[in-house]
Amino acid sequence: MSWKNQSGGPWGGGGPRGPWGSGPQSSGPNPPDLEDLIRRGQDRLRTILPGGFGSTKGIIVVVALVAVAWLLSGFYRVQPDEQGVVLRFGKFIATANPGLNYHWPYPIETVLTPKVTRVNRIDIGIRSGDDPRRGTAMRDVPEESLMLTGDENIVDVDFAVFWMVKPAAAGSTEDVGAADYLFNVQNPEGTIKAVAESAMREVVGRTNIQPILTGARQTIERDVHDLMQRTLDTYQSGILVTQVQMQKVDPPQQVIDSFRDVQAARADAERLQNEAQAYANRVVPEARGEASRVTQGAQAYKERAVIEAQGQAARFLSVLGEYEKAPDVTRQRIYLETMERVFGGMDKVIIDPSADRGSGVVPFLPLGAFGTRPQAAPAQGQTTQGATR
Repeated sequence: MSWKNQSGGPWGGGGPRGPWGSGPQSSGPNPPDLEDLIRRGQDRLRTILPGGFGSTKGIIVVVALVAVAWLLSGFYRVQPDEQGVVLRFGKFIATANPGLNYHWPYPIETVLTPKVTRVNRIDIGIRSGDDPRRGTAMRDVPEESLMLTGDENIVDVDFAVFWMVKPAAAGSTEDVGAADYLFNVQNPEGTIKAVAESAMREVVGRTNIQPILTGARQTIERDVHDLMQRTLDTYQSGILVTQVQMQKVDPPQQVIDSFRDVQAARADAERLQNEAQAYANRVVPEARGEASRVTQGAQAYKERAVIEAQGQAARFLSVLGEYEKAPDVTRQRIYLETMERVFGGMDKVIIDPSADRGSGVVPFLPLGAFGTRPQAAPAQGQTTQGATR
């Protein structure tokens, strides 16, 4: 029996069905017929435009639709971190704030939207590179970082510059940072880098190396920032420098060990100078005080000696005047006063040559010793000046 006489072939299938008893079935809805859609669209256009596209009414409708679409293309959106710069036939006319705005459609007006709130960074003297073992790594760029100081030393300066586009009020046509940034500078990053390197070299070139390495970094950063901003303003670049930050300031790698030795020697010299100054500050005031004390003592001795001499001279003149009046009496008085002063403080033995006894020694009774009472011992801690005088 041939297969064509059997319904479905050797598996008993019939008609277009396959060997498993079922024909090809679609797994989903059938796709739309493109020709049918075109035909339906043409029928609807014929109802709207009985005369077809070639009629006057059809041309007007098409022109109107194109005009509406062209006018609607003038709407544009400015993001929060952007500023719109509107150009009319390529000439700047105004700025636009963030949000939905409108301008005359192309080719009458166009709009550019640079980012004016984003702070950009440019590194000078260092570059970031990919290291297969450590990921991102920094490498030095000596041709940018090596600079000559004011005292003719070489210093390696790596620094970063942070900048942004100057913002401007909406509708302003004067001093517009975004427009200047777009049209006055062809390569903003290259210009900023060149200006930063030039300003840093100028400031470092008039400063000695010691302040650069120690405490003058903030001053240098401020001076470089001001010089960069003035230069960029003269270019009308529309760029605002927000910060200049020095990353690394070292002598060249070839002489850094020797330079550290020099720094250590300078530190030792400064320490010794400080110690010597401290010693001088302590000794000099002491010597001045001692000299002042000796000078004052000599002046006091001089004044006392002069006053004593004047008193002795006055006493002598007074005695002389009395002597001239009564010489014998004054002579006897001087003799007695002298004997009293000489014998007053010594033990005395009286000899009377006219006495009947052969020795002539007259017993002496010191009556004054009985009249004096022993003084009480001074209390502990009190001075004994009165007892020793």
